[in-house]
Amino acid sequence: MNRFRALLAGGGPIVADGGMGTMLMAAGLVFGDPPEEWNLRETHAGRVRAIHRGYYAAGAQLVLTNSFGGSPFRLKLHRLDDRVFAVNRAAAELARAEAGPDRVVAGSIGPSGELFVPLGELDDAAAIAGFREQAAGLAAGGADVLWIETMSDLQEVRAAVTGARQAAPELPIVATMTFDTRGHTMMGVSPGQALAALAELGLAAVGANCGNGTDEIETVIDAMHRADAAIPLIAKSNAGMPELVDGQAVYRGTPAVMAEYAQRVRALGATIIGACCGSTPDHIAAIATALRHAPPLERDQVRQTLGAAATRGAATRGRRARRDGAE
Repeated sequence: MNRFRALLAGGGPIVADGGMGTMLMAAGLVFGDPPEEWNLRETHAGRVRAIHRGYYAAGAQLVLTNSFGGSPFRLKLHRLDDRVFAVNRAAAELARAEAGPDRVVAGSIGPSGELFVPLGELDDAAAIAGFREQAAGLAAGGADVLWIETMSDLQEVRAAVTGARQAAPELPIVATMTFDTRGHTMMGVSPGQALAALAELGLAAVGANCGNGTDEIETVIDAMHRADAAIPLIAKSNAGMPELVDGQAVYRGTPAVMAEYAQRVRALGATIIGACCGSTPDHIAAIATALRHAPPLERDQVRQTLGAAATRGAATRGRRARRDGAE
């Protein structure tokens, strides 16, 4: 059986990894340089492997490949669009080398960064072809699941799913969207709308990642679970809200904060739980420990606190917006 399907059949909770970009920057990646190029450089591939190794050692059962920007749309910005297959195959191979026989490699497929017609120039055929090329490389490198993430546009999700299925019909596919605009995606999609649309695609799991922090992800997971309790849900929150300090994004979510978030989203219906921007193996270790050893929280009790948490989050964002506008 496919490793991801076997893991999912176990019932969970399943621990996913944390931030890739955060760890690459700590390993020396310069802002603006393509992280995916490290997959092909002998002097840097070991650093990518070390990141995967750190997450597995922290307790992650699956890790995402270093291929978030591995589509031809993103790689062309760095004149690497003629190496899409190679970049993605190498990304999966590096993670596979650290995974061993039982742990899962998820082939990360991020958004194109382009707008579809009529707002932009990207059309369905070009989008499908681009994502198909990326997915083919990930499958060839040993990915167990194709992981479409950080999406805002349902049209783009559909194109990515179609391309992925054409490239690797044997692999399961999951998709997560990011709800960072008043509880909706940048393109105006609500959690309920996302769940309904993604369910029609026959995906192995769906959910949310990135966004404005743990409170937001909790609300999204609750809304999705209320809409359909049968679909496995994914939660990968940022380590709190980022703050700009000396020109750098700083995340205040400690491992303890992320452990609490993990327990809460589990109670709200999430099966696959990890973290996103600002998180490290320390955060994942705390999440793994909480999910495996702490008593589960009661769903109704967690739901009772969601409204208050959302109100606090909105007030905090409002204060930051006013502060930033005054600076």
